[in-house]
Amino acid sequence: MVVRGAGLASVVLGPGESLMFGRAPHGVLGPARPGRVALTLPDCAPHVSRLVGELAVGVDVVSLTWLGAGEAQLSSLFDAPGGARRVILTRSASALLDAGENQLVLLLGRRGDGDGFTDLLITIDVEPSAVTPEVPFGSAGDDTRTGPGLVRGGRDWFVALALSEPWLVGADDYPRPPSNREIFERVREWHGYTWNLHRPQRVDDAIRAISAIAFGRADDPFLAPHAGRLQNTRFAVARRAAEVRLVTAADLAEVERAARNRKLPPAPSSPGDAPAP
Repeated sequence: MVVRGAGLASVVLGPGESLMFGRAPHGVLGPARPGRVALTLPDCAPHVSRLVGELAVGVDVVSLTWLGAGEAQLSSLFDAPGGARRVILTRSASALLDAGENQLVLLLGRRGDGDGFTDLLITIDVEPSAVTPEVPFGSAGDDTRTGPGLVRGGRDWFVALALSEPWLVGADDYPRPPSNREIFERVREWHGYTWNLHRPQRVDDAIRAISAIAFGRADDPFLAPHAGRLQNTRFAVARRAAEVRLVTAADLAEVERAARNRKLPPAPSSPGDAPAP
């Protein structure tokens, strides 16, 4: 599971881990505990509770328990069974998150301009296990994280791989970053399931998350004024992701091999294949 938001570095959680978040959760939780992450939400309004919610990741489900005094709205978007849904959360309410992208909105939870307040948006990507029969990136006991925050075999990892592919293969002296459409098609070819990458905005969101991880918040080019074309920023993110080894040439070779193996037809049997009597 990946938690993202404006002003937040991406937080990655695996089964058995939980995320406690709010205006000042560290002052409520006490000593650190293994598997529990505390996250301070940026620019919170003063009326937001110090601890507003808990995300708990199980083997098969992700649950959200609302602990704050105010209200929030949970929306499950493109991959929700039967279509999008919206749930209003009040104190002690719990909800199971759907696979794919979920949006949590703290109503009037963010400081606005002047004395006003605006909604605070948090995006929660619930992704299937990176270990599947189709793309065996490791055994069930392996840690599927790679680099400082990408989930190996997850959506952003595949986008980073497609984005950095020209640098990983050394295609030419000055490779160009792939377009959103090209990234979508490469992920579809490699993995089959494409999350929601047919929507260009979802590819852009993934690239922003990759940028924050690859550069760190202080040097993230998406947070700096864009003096030139946006493609120059994408170029920098693609090259940086390869340089800091968020994805590698070995990763590329592995997904290419897995894709080829899925396409290979079964070998025809012949009389010579039968065991000798």
